[in-house]
Amino acid sequence: MRYTKEEWSWILYDCGNSAYSMAITTALFPIVFGMFENVSSMDLGYFNSLASILLALLSPVLGTIADYKDFKKRFFIFFASLGIITTAALAFISPSSGQWQLLVLFFILSDIGFAAANVFYDSFLVDVTEDERMDKVSTGGFAYGYIASIIPFGISLVMIFFLGMDKALGYQAGFIVTALWWGLLTLPMIRDVKQRHYIEPEPKPVINSFRRLGETIKNIRQHKTIVVFLLAYFFYIDGVDTVIKMVVPFATSVLGANALDTFTLLGILLIIQIIAFPCAILYGNLADKYSARTMIIVGIFTYMISCIAAFFISSVWHIFVLGAMIGSAQGGIQALSRSYYAKLLPKEQSNEFFGFYNIFGKFAAIVGPAIMSLVSTMTGNPRLSILAIIPLFIIGFIIFLTLPKEERLGEA
Repeated sequence: MRYTKEEWSWILYDCGNSAYSMAITTALFPIVFGMFENVSSMDLGYFNSLASILLALLSPVLGTIADYKDFKKRFFIFFASLGIITTAALAFISPSSGQWQLLVLFFILSDIGFAAANVFYDSFLVDVTEDERMDKVSTGGFAYGYIASIIPFGISLVMIFFLGMDKALGYQAGFIVTALWWGLLTLPMIRDVKQRHYIEPEPKPVINSFRRLGETIKNIRQHKTIVVFLLAYFFYIDGVDTVIKMVVPFATSVLGANALDTFTLLGILLIIQIIAFPCAILYGNLADKYSARTMIIVGIFTYMISCIAAFFISSVWHIFVLGAMIGSAQGGIQALSRSYYAKLLPKEQSNEFFGFYNIFGKFAAIVGPAIMSLVSTMTGNPRLSILAIIPLFIIGFIIFLTLPKEERLGEA
């Protein structure tokens, strides 16, 4: 399938912001944070949760306001700029300064900018393409985002290697590279993508946006299919996010801390990114043939099998195999969930409804890690913790089965 210029510009933004996910959320920033005295890398969980809660509370309100004509692009540019600038600012707070509070402030602002910009980015999917192309365009965004993120990450790793794995300078240079990459690939989105579905401006847009949000919540029964999807999505994406975030802590607990050094960890991350690229494309092609609904179900079952396989790991190479299994479904299930949901929405209210989508996405991975930690603590056997999140996939799968097939979405 050939993408239009507007679709490519939309996809390129995913190539840009995926660098943030790789460098800041997953790999480089936690290492730098751990270099500060009197703090623990595990403390990042609290600050991640704080940013998620703030964004979850803001998303529906911001989304409702952004549904007005010409507002979506302005909100997108503001939050993307906030994320890019504060990501670069991380580079100027050295562990030797001891100013970890300022570092955390920039981190929270960068995370809010990244995630809030994604709310508007996701909702632009209904503007850049038609329903019958959404699955392939959405999976294209995730796929090229995965593979493109390797470039700035690889550049960062080279600098870190030459400047010293135990020195902050290389990691700080990586923050600059990440911000520059993200900013550069945001430009086509700003230039080419336009808001085609909107609500006409009216007096007192902020007050009226709250009123519209209230009416949507009040009349939620009119959007039964959307509610059912979000409920299913909450459970299965909780399982997905839990596996993504907990696979390394789980493997470390089972195999021992000495089994996973920094290079091994980075190798696992690269394996996931590289495999996720063709598999996300494959999911999009198969969705065109078998439906997005069918492929989401395939993704759910892949994760359940991965959880069962994880119970039996006994060596480092097993972790690479597990990473490959996760990578094979990760991009596909996320991308097709986005496009399936986009087809359900009243397009002129896409921002408002993607605000709700973001709430469920942000509050996901709260239940799963808590379950894993609780089971591990109570039983003293971390292997059992991975099995404990399988019910999340089962519940999500059962609810998802009640949703209509694509050809009936317009009737829902």
